[in-house]
Amino acid sequence: MAVSETLDIGSPGEGPTFGELLLRHRRAARLTQADLAQASGVSVRALSDLERGRARAAQRRSTEALADALGLTGGNREDFLAAARDGRRRRSRPAAPFAGPPPAAVPDLVGRDHELDALRRAAADALTTPSGVVVSLVGHPGVGKTALARTAAHLLAAEFPDGFLSVDLRGMDDQPVTPRAALDVLLRGLNVPAAEIPAAVAEQSSLFRSLLAGRRVLVLLDNAADEAQVRPLLAAATGCLTLITCRRALAGLESARWLWLRPLETADASALVAAIAGPDRVRAEPSAAAELAELCGNLPLAVRIAGNRLATRPHWTIAYLVDQLRDESTRLAALSAGDLRVRSAFEMSHRRLSPAARLVFRRLAVIPGPDFGADLATVATGMAAPDVRAHIDELVDANLLQAGSVPGRYTFHDLIRLFARERLAVEEDAGETSAATCAVLDHLLDTGIEAGRLFYPDALRDSLEASRFATREEAAAWLDAEAANWLAAQRAALAHGKHRQVVDLARALHWFSDGRIQQLPWAEVFALGVDAARALGSRPDEAVLLNFLGWARYYCLGDNESGRAAHEEALAIATEIGDRREQTWALGYLGSVLLRLGRPEEALDHVERSVGLADMDFWMGQGSIRNVLGKVLCAVGRPGEALLVHREVLADTDRYRDDANPFTYRFFRALTFQLLGRALTETGDWPGGAEAFRTARTLFDEGGFPVPGAECAVQEGAAWREAGRLGLAEDCLQAALEVFTQVLTRWQRAQALAELAMVLDATGRGQLAAEHRREALVVCEDLGTEAAAELAKRLLSGPG
Repeated sequence: MAVSETLDIGSPGEGPTFGELLLRHRRAARLTQADLAQASGVSVRALSDLERGRARAAQRRSTEALADALGLTGGNREDFLAAARDGRRRRSRPAAPFAGPPPAAVPDLVGRDHELDALRRAAADALTTPSGVVVSLVGHPGVGKTALARTAAHLLAAEFPDGFLSVDLRGMDDQPVTPRAALDVLLRGLNVPAAEIPAAVAEQSSLFRSLLAGRRVLVLLDNAADEAQVRPLLAAATGCLTLITCRRALAGLESARWLWLRPLETADASALVAAIAGPDRVRAEPSAAAELAELCGNLPLAVRIAGNRLATRPHWTIAYLVDQLRDESTRLAALSAGDLRVRSAFEMSHRRLSPAARLVFRRLAVIPGPDFGADLATVATGMAAPDVRAHIDELVDANLLQAGSVPGRYTFHDLIRLFARERLAVEEDAGETSAATCAVLDHLLDTGIEAGRLFYPDALRDSLEASRFATREEAAAWLDAEAANWLAAQRAALAHGKHRQVVDLARALHWFSDGRIQQLPWAEVFALGVDAARALGSRPDEAVLLNFLGWARYYCLGDNESGRAAHEEALAIATEIGDRREQTWALGYLGSVLLRLGRPEEALDHVERSVGLADMDFWMGQGSIRNVLGKVLCAVGRPGEALLVHREVLADTDRYRDDANPFTYRFFRALTFQLLGRALTETGDWPGGAEAFRTARTLFDEGGFPVPGAECAVQEGAAWREAGRLGLAEDCLQAALEVFTQVLTRWQRAQALAELAMVLDATGRGQLAAEHRREALVVCEDLGTEAAAELAKRLLSGPG
């Protein structure tokens, strides 16, 4: 531990001030301020102001009374009275600055402009805050807390002309610096003789703050352990700023501010590599530099180490180092340069955990996804939920785990997760690790299967009564929240030979996927199911899952040819094994795909064959197949027949309502009204079509499906435009654009923009229409699909 430089009170060459002499003689006489006040007749408040430097000196009579009360004689008395006279002459002179300089700035600090601005605001506030300002810099090990604090102290030096104090509190050591030892260093730095430093922490702290009164000082308490350690060290005086760096949040500090440091952005991390290894190397390999930053988790310490390795190995390419870091099993070992090691930074925090928290830390590494809740942590650890939550809080406080943006969810930094896996391999045997892994996989797969089956069309109330979920909404919330985990579990389960569960999960989620078309990678979910079915040798499962896979490829991804191939393979297998149901589905799906491929007559042939085979009940498929027939009839120029089909389907939805769960009923009616709207517009009934789209849109929104609802809003807007109701059209299209804001809905956004441009042209707002066309064209060029090319052609042929 060290103070940056020994600091003086007073200008060079000057003796001690009157207040300093008063304090020194009072302590030597072993008198309290109250004792001296009673003996001299000078008030306690006046004594306090004198000793703290707020008053330069006492009046002559008060000075003599103090000298008498202190028992001063000879030279000591003469010096005391002279200091008072000198102080009275210099009352208007400002406090002399300390001699200690600020620290040097870290030369290659990048990506911390926002944080430095926050510290500049804190410095400004300190000038007017009665107890000064305290800022705690908190973050992961290696995130650059000390580098930021020292750079800020350097940049803010002009705001604190009376000096800079710094103590390394060694908070990660087995025996951190005690408050008494830290105060001893700070007081020595303020030129308090060792003999006059009090023994008790409370008195030391009081003296420290009294010496800072009326001065502007910046104090850095680096690497703090906890609140109890730093609380006595705070520079609680107007004009003073205390910066604390700590891996814990120090949530118990009163009136403190917290500045949370996150890993760098990838561009800033690449800039740090360039600052260390040379900008020419990064310019020569920009993609490799970006990947290097990501493999380092954008953690400043890791990036700095990688940069140092490149700087000391000028013959290496960045790509060569990237190849070394891609292997997760050796990445932490590779991130070392001299005495800098990422693993060492993590180990210091890990050592200070309780034994139970260390167990939770390593067991959380078996969770396959990027984030998790306490319920999944209980499965991984085998602990009771309240105990797990307490230990998770300890890990969050230690910044070895990060609280997610959703309350109750947590995540690892990528490198810390690797460290947790290392600890798991070292501290537990293979059998324990395997058991914990299997417990987590089984929980995710079995819960996902149960939740998905609640969305089957014929899953009625008795399904909920036997389920761990009270409602389908609760099941949907679990599937959404744990999507990354159950998908990762499905991948891992295939590798672990859990083929039956992989198949069952893929089959269970098919009906749920209808309402989450763009949100999840359904093609991968069903492809994993196909692989597992083949591993089991189950041809019926393979046929089912190939149909699901084909739907995901053409409907979700827009890959029509790949979708057609999957459905034709499903049809061949279903025909071979005599599975009439899957033949029906394969033919129906092929009808939709062929329609997308511009082959409507072939599509009609396949769908009519599908309807002829469909001896399944209404909700489990017959209604859907008939709706496909109506869609194809529209495409071949027979919208009147399509209207009859869709109206009959709507009538049957009411007839069979009691046989379906409310989710299916509402969702299927929405789809059917959407198709009915299309058939009506094909007949030229634009207002009727618009009203049908409005009904579908409302049903989708009520069911919590904003994207399908917004697609209906675009169709409704187009119908109102054709009907001449431009105000209604614009309202619909603007509502759709509020939903189409994500990457996955770029195509829908382009369609909505193109439609809105036509409405704006019709209302005389050509400039705004041109802006919408330009945005839509950018999306079309980016997507590069046939449909996008067709839309681009239409946009370019329009006005402007």
